[in-house]
Amino acid sequence: MRNFTYKIKDDAGIHARPAGMLVKKAEQFDSDIEISLNGKSADAKRLFSVMSLGAAKDDEILVKISGPDEEKAETEILNFLKSSL
Repeated sequence: MRNFTYKIKDDAGIHARPAGMLVKKAEQFDSDIEISLNGKSADAKRLFSVMSLGAAKDDEILVKISGPDEEKAETEILNFLKSSL
């Protein structure tokens, strides 16, 4: 299992467009990818689940990745977050 935190920098937080892009990125991996914020968790492969977190600017999300390609998923998801959120 791989875990990392990321602080949202986008002024609009995780809104529809980047949430959709995040889901598309997460779907590329066989590993389970979960995002947590304020005691709520979301499946990163489900758009409405990610949107329901309501992550805003300066919120710190926890990303948990578990599965056969977790190392590659961690690298690519973190790079996506840095470039998009």
